[in-house]
Amino acid sequence: MTRGSSFEGKCAKVTVVADSVNPTGERLTTLQLEYPRFIHSEFMTHRVFSRNASSSRAIPVHKLVNEVRNHPAHPIHWGGNKPGMQADEERTSLVEIPEHLVAAYETFVASRQKPSVLLAMNTLRQIGREAAWQFSAWLSAELSHAFSAAGYHKQIANRLTEPYQRMRVICSSTEWVNFFRLRNHPSAQPEIQDLAGTMATAMACSTPAKLAWGQWHLPYVDEGDLHLTIEDRIRVSTARCARVSYLNHDAKRPTVEEDITLHDRLIVARPPHASPAEHQAKAAVGAFANFKGWASYRWHFENNEDKPSGQQLLL
Repeated sequence: MTRGSSFEGKCAKVTVVADSVNPTGERLTTLQLEYPRFIHSEFMTHRVFSRNASSSRAIPVHKLVNEVRNHPAHPIHWGGNKPGMQADEERTSLVEIPEHLVAAYETFVASRQKPSVLLAMNTLRQIGREAAWQFSAWLSAELSHAFSAAGYHKQIANRLTEPYQRMRVICSSTEWVNFFRLRNHPSAQPEIQDLAGTMATAMACSTPAKLAWGQWHLPYVDEGDLHLTIEDRIRVSTARCARVSYLNHDAKRPTVEEDITLHDRLIVARPPHASPAEHQAKAAVGAFANFKGWASYRWHFENNEDKPSGQQLLL
């Protein structure tokens, strides 16, 4: 598989951004993930991962409103209620719209470019499960837009649509076994099971690059960056991992100068915003924070007296 190839599950999309193995076989993989935000808290329980995620405080309101209006994240298994954490049998029961929301539902249906028969409401004010979910997403998007129009910051307006958002996450790790054992399992919530299964498939189809001791694993650094010094490659990799918060990995590519400026604003700052510096790592013997066989850029500047600056980096 070529680097950058993507795999899609029912609700998850996974791209291998960088995949490396050191001389003793310890593998470090960086994945770009997309999945429903409503499973993000479960993903966050796995502490061996280094990760950065898109932030509701950073993304413009109109982008999330359009996404939630048109393509809201939704369940892939509509389990019936029962005691315990696992839902087994799916339900197809209709959902009753409260009478005071009927007019809003009619407005929602009218707003669709191609109103579907699946959105039709019967005489008992009942609609299908998918239509009810889309309606609730539309309501949250309309209120989010209203808060924004009233002048409220995106860190407020965007919270309303979070149940329907999709997360964009950069994740790096040398330890995957426990995650796959727990999450790629029938007892896991179906959406995170889909994510874990898609991640496992992507990694199984990827051949890691063999790096010598002292060589660097650098996500989002490609052949077009080879003219840069290793110091600058580390800096631009850090900036590009940080930008998952701004959803522009697939949009216009910033210049190297812009990348370095962002690196300096994050890492040279006091206090630093250091999490984007966990994905760049040098092949090294031993265990370093949450990596085995790899010492991250963050580990270097947090465990040495020399601190990173715009002109100096400990290598």
